[in-house]
Amino acid sequence: MEDLDKEIKNLRDWRKLDKKLEKNFKFKDFVDAFSFITKIALIAEKMNHHPDIKITYNIVEIELTTHDINGISSKDITLARKIDESL
Repeated sequence: MEDLDKEIKNLRDWRKLDKKLEKNFKFKDFVDAFSFITKIALIAEKMNHHPDIKITYNIVEIELTTHDINGISSKDITLARKIDESL
């Protein structure tokens, strides 16, 4: 778990809250926010690891957790990195 905590600290603006990683993204408008979600959907599907996503106009809220272990795993760290890289 120490290694995971170190990895989480190295993520850009992701917060560890309970058993999840969370991050909010702000876009110019709804279309840009929705386009971002589409990119994330394709990445997540390839990984077979799906985030919880909420969109409110131009704000996208993402939560990552690994349900199998009821907590954060290396899959969440990898997906968080890929999400950041997709910007």
